Amino acid sequence: MKIIESDISDVKIIELDVYPDDRGYFCETYQEYRYTSNGIHETFVQDNLSCSKKNVLRGLHFQKQNPQGKLIIAVSGEIFDVAVDIRLESPTYGKWTGVFLSDKKHRQLYVPAGFAHGFCVISDQALVNYKCTDYFNPQDNNGLIWNDPDIDIDWPVSNPIVSPRDKCLPQFKECMAEFDISGISGPTL
Repeated sequence: MKIIESDISDVKIIELDVYPDDRGYFCETYQEYRYTSNGIHETFVQDNLSCSKKNVLRGLHFQKQNPQGKLIIAVSGEIFDVAVDIRLESPTYGKWTGVFLSDKKHRQLYVPAGFAHGFCVISDQALVNYKCTDYFNPQDNNGLIWNDPDIDIDWPVSNPIVSPRDKCLPQFKECMAEFDISGISGPTL
């Protein structure tokens, strides 16, 4: 397992050890000791699996009262995964980082609590699994509009398929004024 720094120091790209043979391959997608010895000290309490078709864009989502750290992997297909720093006290507040994850590259993205998260599907279909550090709370389901010009994410899809809810999410400036997110702080590695 190899940890690669992203553009935002607390967001980590994890390159998994893969053992291929003539039958296919094997890799461990999580072993607590390996992650804690590499500085990721999290307790994951919920796993989610998302199946989406090409050009689907999900996000940018976050929870204020129950912020979730996430460990994301594309089990099949390819996605572009994005994290936006919404930690008010952070030097990278309002900045984003993104990485391509696929079943061919065998990488994960670790996104600590205090980030809005989203992804878009590049392949015909993608299965995305993500472990979360807190439970999903439907009453605390917040987000930012995916195409906010102030964040200016360079999404690799031109006409994404976005849910009606995600199309109506507020812009970053509006959202940060509406929600006092000063209490959101993830672990600093």
